[in-house]
This record gives sequence, C-alpha cells and structure tokens, in this order.
Amino acid sequence: MSAIRSYLNTHTNPPVFIISAVLVLAFVVWGVVAPGTLDELAGGLMSWTTETFGWWYIAAMTGFMVFVLFLMFSPYGRIKIGKDDEKPEWGTWSWFSMLFTAGMGIGLVFYGVAEPIFHYNSPPTMEGGTDAAAFEAMKITFFHWGLHPWAMYLVIGLSMGYFCFRHDLPLRPASAFYPLIGKGVYGWVGNTIDILAVFGTLFGLATSLGLGASQINAGLSEVFGIAQNATVQVLIIAAVTAVAVTSVMLGLGSGVRRLSVVNMYLALLLAAVVFVAGPTLFILEFMIGSTGNYVQTLPSTSLRLFSLSNEGSDWISSWTLFYWGWWIAWSPFVGMFIARISRGRTIRQFIAGALFAPVGVSIAWFTVFGGSALKMIMGDGSSPLADAGTTNAMFLLLEELPLAEAFTTLLSLLAVIVVAIFFATSSDSGSLVVDMLTNGGDPHPIWQQRFFWAVLEGAVAAILLVAGAAGGGNPLSALQTAAVTSGLPFSVVLVFMAWGLLRALRRDRVPAPTGAAQHPDHAPQASRATQPAAGD
Repeated sequence: MSAIRSYLNTHTNPPVFIISAVLVLAFVVWGVVAPGTLDELAGGLMSWTTETFGWWYIAAMTGFMVFVLFLMFSPYGRIKIGKDDEKPEWGTWSWFSMLFTAGMGIGLVFYGVAEPIFHYNSPPTMEGGTDAAAFEAMKITFFHWGLHPWAMYLVIGLSMGYFCFRHDLPLRPASAFYPLIGKGVYGWVGNTIDILAVFGTLFGLATSLGLGASQINAGLSEVFGIAQNATVQVLIIAAVTAVAVTSVMLGLGSGVRRLSVVNMYLALLLAAVVFVAGPTLFILEFMIGSTGNYVQTLPSTSLRLFSLSNEGSDWISSWTLFYWGWWIAWSPFVGMFIARISRGRTIRQFIAGALFAPVGVSIAWFTVFGGSALKMIMGDGSSPLADAGTTNAMFLLLEELPLAEAFTTLLSLLAVIVVAIFFATSSDSGSLVVDMLTNGGDPHPIWQQRFFWAVLEGAVAAILLVAGAAGGGNPLSALQTAAVTSGLPFSVVLVFMAWGLLRALRRDRVPAPTGAAQHPDHAPQASRATQPAAGD
C-alpha cells in the first residue's frame, strides 16, 4: 500500500486520478450489466438537456466565437503563449497537422459525405431534394464544422497555454481560474474541473473508437467482403489501439507528430483523387457559392432555435445542439493538446492558424466529398448514395466515381487507412491529454501512465460494443449521450475560463518591452496542481 500511495503522490494528482478511474469503471460496469437501462436513461437525460438548455448552448458557442475574434484583432494578439523570447516548438506544417488530426480529422471522414446528404434530403426549413436544399445542406454542414467549434476549442487552448507557458502554472483546465479564485485551483474546485475534463475526454474518445471501428468495418466489407459485426469491430479497435499505444509511447515528437503528418498527406491524396475524378468544375463553383451562403447567413444561423416550430426543434436537438454539446465535451482534450503544441506562438498566430486554417480545410473537404455526392444524387435520383448511412457513404461515393474497378478498390483501401490513422491520432493525443489531466498538469507524463490510458480507451470502447451486442441495448449511443451531457457543466467552466483569461491579459504588457512576462495576480509557479511552489 505504501508503494501505491507513494506512486500516486509522486506521479498523479490523486483525487483526480482516483475519482476519474472509479467513474469510468462504474460506467463500464453499468454498460455491461444493464445496457438497456443505461441507454434509456441516457436518452432521457439528452432530451432534457437539449430542451431545457438549448438556448444556453446556442448563446455560449456564439459568444466563444465573438470572444476569440476580439482577442485576435485586439492588441492582446501580440502577446505570446510563452515567454517573450520563445520560438515555436514545432514547424507550421507539423503544428497544423497535429492540431487538425486531433481536433476533427476522424469526424470529417465519418460525416464528410453522409451529413450533406442527410440535410439535402431533409432540410429543416424547406423542401428536400431541390437546388436550394443543396446549398442549405452545405451551409448547415459548414456551420456545424466551421468557426463555432474551433473558436470554442481556442478558448480553452488559449487559457491553458497562456497560464502554463507564460506564467508557469500547471497545464490543466483549473489553472485558468487562478485570476478568479487564486490558490483555490489547487483544492476541490480545481480538482472538480479537471475531473469533468477527464470524463468528457475519455468517453468522447471511447465513443469515437466505436464509431470509427464501425466505419472501418464498413470499408473492409466493401473491399474484402468482411462481415460487419461486433466481433470484427472489437478486433479493429484492438488493432488501432495498438497503433495508438505505440505512437503515444514514442512521445509527442517521434510518435504523435509523425503519425499526424503522414495522415495529413494521405487525406490530401484521397481528397485530390476525388476532386480530379469527380465533378471538378461543379466542386469549385459549389465551394464558392456555399461558402458565401455560409458567411452571409452566419449571424442568423448562429442564433437560430426554432422556438415556434416543433419539427424544427426536433431537428436542432438532433443536430446543432447535439454537436455543440459534443464539441464542448471534447474541448478539454483538443484545447489542452493544441495548447501543448503551440508554445512560442503569439495569440494572433494561434487563433489565425487554429481557427481559419482548419475551417478552410473543412470547407474544402466537405465540398469535395459532400458536394460530389450531392451532384451525383441530383443527376441520378436512383443513386445508392441517396440512402447512404454514415458508415458506408464514403465508400459508396468512391464506387460512383468514373474509375476502373481495381483503382476504386485501392481508393477504398486508402480511405480505410485514413480513417484508421485519424482514429489512432485522436486516441494517442487524447491519451496524452488524459495523462496530463490526471497527473496534475505535467506536460511530460511517465510512460506507464501513457500506456495505461491509451489501453483503457480501447478497452472501454470494446467492452461497450460487446455489451451492446449481448444485451440488445446501445451503450455506445448512451456513452455518446453521456459525453454530450457532460458538456453542459463544462460550458459554464469555459465561460469562466474566458473571463479569467481576459482579466489576466489586462494585467499583461502588450508586448512586454523587457522580455519578462508579468504574472497575473502574481500567480505562483508550480510543477504540479497538488504541489504549490514554496512560499504559497
């Protein structure tokens, strides 16, 4: 017992580590023992959250976007995430590859074709299957994957990066509260914030492992005729988790960075082939028109709630509110990771690179894949793409391209590889983040913890998949709902983080003329959340 106690005190923040582990295991046991009741309760909780707090999600997400744009164009944009004389740790391409693959990579592949098709068939405000519905579908898709989610990620990324690298506080969400509660960040308030972050991150990643496994299974079925069932998907999870474990054990530079860069090249190759082989001229024209429609209608779309329409309310609960809660639940993972890799960049560089660049790539991706699919459906109403699901839509699109059968097979195999590596890069970067959350904010966790959390993510997804197949319930759906619901309390945390960041920036010099950073409220230096510096 003394050895265990010594290990926990040395390498972890014990309250966060222990409570998080207990919550995760309890949830998994529930999913195994009573998957049906878990799914039912989670569904009811999801409905209550969206019906009662939908207005809050809409207001908060729009507020985050306004906040980061204000910081970018304000004098605060010249302040560095780090000391004044520090240079960026990573080159621009490596930096962008890591933040993009961690933030949304797997989601773009999963929904790149399916979401535009769904909104084209069933838009919330007009008749489906028309030219106007095609533009509406892309506008909605851009809205869900564009400025709002990335702006929200930047709130937490900026806060943690600023306080950790410029003011020497631990790399943990609670550190952003130092200007508001001082040394309270080392107590139960700070620990509660970090536990919420662990819960959302771990279950969000486990859900993505399950969803990613189902899409990889669909691709392997298209290419090799492999059956689609829970057993195959568990094997897929094991294989991809092994890749993620290897990557995270190699570390940020040798593992995570290299895997992210390789996958960006493969994803760009896949998109280039679809762009050239697909309706190229239509894609270019549709991209310009859809982007203009998105930008012009952004204010009204951002604050739309369908208060007087039951049908519209059901749609926004299933899509926009679901996405906003999902992104917020994921924000500790993405925010902390992009903070970790952004040391040495100014606030303006950070926002420009991590907001406009990923949004631009997302718009191009959805237009190439989703736009190609819409063009095919509009040209042939009997196309199988019209009824495509989320798991097989990408592969049905590739089959519709005017290419030789052998080349189509290779392209489908490339898509499977891209999904698998996006899958792995989300898992390895997520494991690194959970390590830092549970060890008190140390950006260099020991290998044993990196291994533990990477394996646990895969184990959670696999256990819940098996439980769903055996019990007839849908624990992955319940898990996803739990992650979304956990976004509700964390959205409040994000608002206070923005407030704390603004208070600290007002006390900083813009820029610091002597090269020495001014500490907000004289924040103490600390290597771990549970060990304040001497003299505190």
